[in-house]
Amino acid sequence: MNIIVIGINYNTAPVKVRECFTFNEENKTIAIQTLHKTKSVQECVIVETCNRTEIYAVVDNLHTGKHYIKSFLSTWFNISKVELEKSLYSKEKQDAVNHLFRVASGLDSMILGETQILGQVKSSFFQSQNLKATGKIFNRLFKQSITFAKGVHTNTSIGKNAVSVGYAAIELIKQTFEDFDNKSVVILGAGKMGELTAKLLDVYKISNITVVNRTYERAKRLADRLKVKALAIEDLSLAIKKADIVFSTIRAENYIINSQDLQLVLKERSHRPLYMVDIAVPRSLDPDINRLDNVILYNIDDLNGIVKFNLKKRAQEAEKIEQMIDGEVVLFKTWLNSLEVVPLITALHSKSFTIQEEALRSIENKLPSLSERELKTIRKHTKSIVNQMIHGPLKEIKGLVAHSNQKDREDILELFIKIFALEEEIIGQIKEAYQHEEMAL
Repeated sequence: MNIIVIGINYNTAPVKVRECFTFNEENKTIAIQTLHKTKSVQECVIVETCNRTEIYAVVDNLHTGKHYIKSFLSTWFNISKVELEKSLYSKEKQDAVNHLFRVASGLDSMILGETQILGQVKSSFFQSQNLKATGKIFNRLFKQSITFAKGVHTNTSIGKNAVSVGYAAIELIKQTFEDFDNKSVVILGAGKMGELTAKLLDVYKISNITVVNRTYERAKRLADRLKVKALAIEDLSLAIKKADIVFSTIRAENYIINSQDLQLVLKERSHRPLYMVDIAVPRSLDPDINRLDNVILYNIDDLNGIVKFNLKKRAQEAEKIEQMIDGEVVLFKTWLNSLEVVPLITALHSKSFTIQEEALRSIENKLPSLSERELKTIRKHTKSIVNQMIHGPLKEIKGLVAHSNQKDREDILELFIKIFALEEEIIGQIKEAYQHEEMAL
């Protein structure tokens, strides 16, 4: 069995291409079921976010597995294989395992260290598991990657440093106040940046928010969605009189607030400090505002310094996590290799206890006067002898297989079968599995 991942993400295709490769909630269940029935595919999980669509699969053959998964994608999205190949990437075996750990940990995200992706990986896995599209291998791999990623976000600072202008602005201001959640905030602008800022403030439980926009109707629509207040631009002075913090997100040719106008408003604030953050480019707040008493003004360059510093800190954490992932991949590989020993262990147990039972029947025939208690004692001790005899060989084969390469592993397994003459038992297991599969079909 081989593990592969085939996908498309923000590195390989622009959004206008990525949006063509999306499964909606109504058809994703059918897509997973269809993919699971696809030739060569034994297990599958579809991980989908705004920046990626990836298919993880356990396949019986790498070449045919890739071929049929790409055919599935081509058919499902009605895109030619030639066009498909332009945007797809694929990883296999250990590289595919490593990739999943990086994705779940946020190391493969557009924003390094983002935490949202972990929830998306988790829900994708559970959806496939509920549809019986995963088995022993993916149940182990995805649970291990999810547990690892949780630990990463809890025990490292990869996700604790702001790396977007909006986050940085709020983090910067938040450090100033002990009771940040009780402050009055004005958001100047109801566009994308204004909405994002409002949503980020909601995360911090800020409820006293007023949205001010040049078009009142737009401010009202955003305010209604977020359940906050809205004011027209003509009432901006009134909003600033009561505010502790102002975030300006409006792009304008001229300053929305100039130094002279603000100075008039400040006279009615009783010397309360006012923090202002200009996120807009071009700037919408007059730089001379920073000269006024009791006003602290930050612009986007101040925030970019924080973002760059935090990105550097995240990158340092990412290097540590990459090393941790290497250890996780080795653990999973060791477990995966050990699965190849399972049929041999079963076969040796089967053969050993068959021999024991035959010996017990021979003893019963030759010593018919033995009581049931005596036979039970003999059975117990002969079973103990068998267990002690096979314990050493089984321990050795597990260790050898777990830490060997593919070629050596095959030679070791073949030698073990020959030494203990397990050919009949192995063939019996294959026949039994085949019959079980036939009955299931």
